[in-house]
Amino acid sequence: MPHPSAPVIAVIGAGFSGVMTALNLLRRSPEAKVILFERRTPVGLGAAYATHNPGHRLNVRAGNMSAWPDDPAHFVTWLRARNFGLGPADFATRADYGRYLQGLVAEIAEGPEGAGRLVVTPDAVVGIEPGGDGWRLRCAMGRSVTAHAVVLALGNPPPARPPGVDEAFAASNAYVADPWRWNAAELPPGPVMLIGTGLTMVDVALSLNDAQHGRPMLALSRRGLAPLQHDGAPPRILPAPPANDLSPLQAFAWLRRAADEHGWRTAIDATRPMTQALWRGWSPAQKQAFLRHARPFWEIHRHRLAPQVARRIAAMRATGQLTLAAGKIRSLTLEPDGFALCRWRGRGEHGGYVFRAASVINCTGPTGDVLASTDPLIQDLVKRGLARPDPLRLGFDVDDSGRVRDVSGQASPTLLAVGPATRGASWEITAVPDIRGQTVAVAETVLAALRP
Repeated sequence: MPHPSAPVIAVIGAGFSGVMTALNLLRRSPEAKVILFERRTPVGLGAAYATHNPGHRLNVRAGNMSAWPDDPAHFVTWLRARNFGLGPADFATRADYGRYLQGLVAEIAEGPEGAGRLVVTPDAVVGIEPGGDGWRLRCAMGRSVTAHAVVLALGNPPPARPPGVDEAFAASNAYVADPWRWNAAELPPGPVMLIGTGLTMVDVALSLNDAQHGRPMLALSRRGLAPLQHDGAPPRILPAPPANDLSPLQAFAWLRRAADEHGWRTAIDATRPMTQALWRGWSPAQKQAFLRHARPFWEIHRHRLAPQVARRIAAMRATGQLTLAAGKIRSLTLEPDGFALCRWRGRGEHGGYVFRAASVINCTGPTGDVLASTDPLIQDLVKRGLARPDPLRLGFDVDDSGRVRDVSGQASPTLLAVGPATRGASWEITAVPDIRGQTVAVAETVLAALRP
């Protein structure tokens, strides 16, 4: 939808995906105006970088965390200029990375590239509909905003309610539904049950221990697998990646051979350039099989812990403070004193266990079903037929350029998605090294569609 005057582009969400999309738009167009919507956290932080806990570290080395694909050393240079004492192989805190992103926003928004062209709006968008020569956005505070194009940068959705947690327990004070919207210092003292054993569990366990040192914790998931850790400096030269047309079984056979020859960390790193291409080449049935059988094993090897974080978790496990278990919740009930009584069964076992907890925290990670979302905007887009879920319902159905497909399968040239909302198309689209390139491509696609 070409537009002869200065285009107005709305970017919904101001985490990494939204901020970098907005900044790339401003860098690539001297006329475009960007309206950046963020309803909760300060601009640039999102859930990932809003933490103030110095124990929460990036799980990617600083040398691969530049926000700009064309300037790989940008983040490391930023760290050195502030005397953080960190190099490319080190792991910065997530809070410092949030400050880095906020600095980028200030630099461009107040500099010659974007002065007067970036408008940050502290409101939620709850609905979108075609209007005029673009889109009309309805905001939670009642006003309407028009834009020639819209980019959905919604970030990771909150976790779904796990099996075994009924409505009555979910409504109780003993249950924390969102692991990123709570305060560890406000929880009552006593043991805590963590549902999930992945990266979210790690961050929550560290926060709980900082608030009450030695607090007992039980982390439960279907397989009881925890993230592994980075080890040593990355290899200078990676082996050649696998072919991009392998089936899931062939891809994992390649991984096993490469791991035997080079070590599993190097094998996983060598696979990264081909991960998205492999995923796109698989049929829906192959993707579903991967998610059902191989996803937990892939994620604990692929998304690793910084060594200092891994050491803290290992120490907590060694003392018995943190117990990881594989199993399934049978029931969660609230006792008269406000404690939760969890009955669970171990994986492959017939007997049961009981754990009494002051609090139960959902650490299962982002929900895997876009149709289960409670976000009013997502519900509105699907209801209006402006967007549809991908075949696996991991996110929106988008084409290779990030353009959102409507209920008929038609891709809109001016309604796009970026980041985790496009998981169904790309799978590996949750980490900075993957998202930063996508934000460049989406910005270029939007501007090309609006160019007169």
